[in-house]
Order: sequence, then structure tokens, then C-alpha cells
Amino acid sequence: METALIGSFVSAMATVIGAFPILFVKRLSEKWKDVLVAFTAGIMVSASTFGLMPQAIKESGIIALTLGLITGVLLLDLIEKNIPHIDVENKPGYTNMDSKALLVLIALFIHNIPEGLSTGFSYASEQASLGPTVAIAIGAQNMPEGLILAVFLMNSRTSKLKALGIVTLTGFMEMVSAVIGYFTASYLQNVVGYGLAFAAGAMLFIVYKELIPESHGHGYERPSTYSFIFGLLIMVYITQIFG
Repeated sequence: METALIGSFVSAMATVIGAFPILFVKRLSEKWKDVLVAFTAGIMVSASTFGLMPQAIKESGIIALTLGLITGVLLLDLIEKNIPHIDVENKPGYTNMDSKALLVLIALFIHNIPEGLSTGFSYASEQASLGPTVAIAIGAQNMPEGLILAVFLMNSRTSKLKALGIVTLTGFMEMVSAVIGYFTASYLQNVVGYGLAFAAGAMLFIVYKELIPESHGHGYERPSTYSFIFGLLIMVYITQIFG
């Protein structure tokens, strides 16, 4: 339990760590944004393919993998349709953050819930190395997301400290959902495989629906592609180290 708490905390607070550069920079170039997002996509694909999915089959079988993965995809699709993910750097019209803050927070909270559940389910698995692997993958996604969100908030005339506070709140929601996922899987062992498959489906949906298109929309497809491959290989090495 203590390890799960530490892992979920580190993963969630990666959002805050990613936001720290706003203390020194005010704008993130499109090229670096695309490269960071693609790198994150590679990490998440690797964690899902080589970590979550094989372990889901091992713990609960191929049917559990199929049902859990589809459920993860459908839930993320439902969230996307009803609360679209905010393009935090390019979205026009957000000039008064005070009037929009609640909407932004609610949207990001809901988006972070499946990510936190993924971490919690992974730490409840019989494979001890899976929890840290997924926590690293989610944390890697959170860092550029935290930076981009913080830049958006500053462009919306939000102070640096207030921007960091808002980013911290979104990370805290992810930690809460990670704890919920861990306890649910710990007390209901037969759902662990479904939970891992759900996490894989949620992560793959995020990669294909958001991260890859976002990293290929500004003319930097080639460096983004190399960054994706590099991120995938990095996570393979991390999996081997923890395994």
C-alpha cells in the first residue's frame, strides 16, 4: 500500500513538475511541444503493449483483456464527446481565467480519473514491476501536459503561483482516483485483469485520439516520429530494469 501511494503521488505530481518551467519561460515552441507529446505517446504505447496487456491476460485471460480494453476505450470516448480535451496552448478566447477556471478544472479532473485508476490497478497486480512502469508512463504524459496547461493559464492572465496551484489540483485528483483503483482491485482480486485491460484501453485511446494527432499538426512530423520511437524504447528499457 505504501509503495502504491508513493507511486501514485509521484505520477500525479509529475504534472506539477512539468509546470515548473513557467517560472522561467512564458512560451513553449510548437516544435518542442510536438516532440514532447510524441515522446509521451511512445512511452504510453510501450507501457500498454508490453506491460498492461500481457499482465491482464496472465491474471484474467483473453476475454477479460477484450472486455476491459473496450470498456476503457468507450469510457474515454464518452468523456471526449461530452467534455472535449482543451487545447491549452492554442485555444482562442480564454482571456479571463476567473470566469473559465471552474470549467477548465472540471474538464481536467474528469480526464485525469482514468489515468489515476490505471496507476492504482497496476499497483494491485501480482506483477510487482507493473505499478512503477505504469506510474512512469502516466507521469511522463503528465509532465508536458502540466507545462502546456501552465503556459495556457499564464497566457490567460493568470499569475504564476495561481497557475501552479491549479495544475496541482488536477494532479491531486489523479492521486485520489489512483487510491480508489488500488483499493477496488485489492479487495476484488478478480477485477485486476479487467482493470489492467481498462487502463491499456484508456491509454491507447489517449495516444491515438489526442497525442499522435497533436504531435503531427504543426509541420514537425519527422522529429515527432523519432521522438515517439525513442519514448517507446525508453519504456522498454525501464520495463526490463524493473522486471
